[in-house]
Amino acid sequence: MKHEAKAPMIDLRSDTVTQPSSAMRAAMAAADVGDDVYGEDPTVTRLEQTLAKMLGKPAALFVPSGTQSNLLALLTHCGRGDEYIVGQEAHTYRFEGGGAAVLGGIQPQPLTCEADGTLDLDLVQSNIKPDDFHFAKTRLLCLENTISGRVLPLDYIKAARNLCDKTGLQLHLDGARFFNAIVEQNLEPEVLAASFNSVSVCLSKGLGAPVGSVLVGEIKFINQARRWRKMVGGGMRQAGIIAAGGLYALEHNIKRLATDHQHAVRIATALREKFGDISIRQATNMVHLDIDMDVYRQLAAHLENADIRVGRPRWVFHLDVAPGDVDLIESQISTFTR
Repeated sequence: MKHEAKAPMIDLRSDTVTQPSSAMRAAMAAADVGDDVYGEDPTVTRLEQTLAKMLGKPAALFVPSGTQSNLLALLTHCGRGDEYIVGQEAHTYRFEGGGAAVLGGIQPQPLTCEADGTLDLDLVQSNIKPDDFHFAKTRLLCLENTISGRVLPLDYIKAARNLCDKTGLQLHLDGARFFNAIVEQNLEPEVLAASFNSVSVCLSKGLGAPVGSVLVGEIKFINQARRWRKMVGGGMRQAGIIAAGGLYALEHNIKRLATDHQHAVRIATALREKFGDISIRQATNMVHLDIDMDVYRQLAAHLENADIRVGRPRWVFHLDVAPGDVDLIESQISTFTR
């Protein structure tokens, strides 16, 4: 007796859950490889050169994860006893295991984010420590774009660059969803990257590669980051197999991010129509629900029964969520009863 294959679960927990397409898998299987620790993997080199050129920087470094990419940036920009200024919501501060403090002896100075995800630059300046041996040396300002889906305005980024120039700070961008910001603002990548000394770009979120991030910056900076990569165990051998997935993502999956943003708009609208009494915030490919948790658990269970998986009240749209899936999500929201 034949059994029909069950449709896969629609998963809105994160854009990290994407599966490599058959075409991406084919590109990975066919990749030319070598030993990247010796600098001999041609596919890794091509990925690094491609992203460096796209972002208008001289050099780049392929690493296993965004967490490691940000850690390498912090370790390279700062020394033991130094400090970086960062938002309370930022991934580098909240969700990366305290790696900069534990492994680098680098002190974070967290600041409250504004409603639009920015940091008040007057507050940033007031938290730069004086040149006094009682204080850690403030070396770096770390921003994130997008942050919880919100896009930092380009004028704000330029103002942050001016502040760093005036105060002698370096400026790093956690660009885990860098290309969502690019698509949302209709910018060229090098325009958004221009103000930053270093940028970390994830390939394994909305771009759909299975693993990997790339850190870009000046040649001297990347050479030092490469040494740190080895020290923290991130040297890889025939890594061209996974680098090929990243190259395929850059060549095929950037413009389509706009579809994820459109899907998020549709679902935010459906939620507002259903729950007029709650706050819904949509930004790029994310929808955030400010909702009573008992009601949310009931909604999540209702969706689970329709093979729609959600985690916390932050739903993330990605390339594995098709238009027909969005139709189903809308339908299930409309039929939910408290």
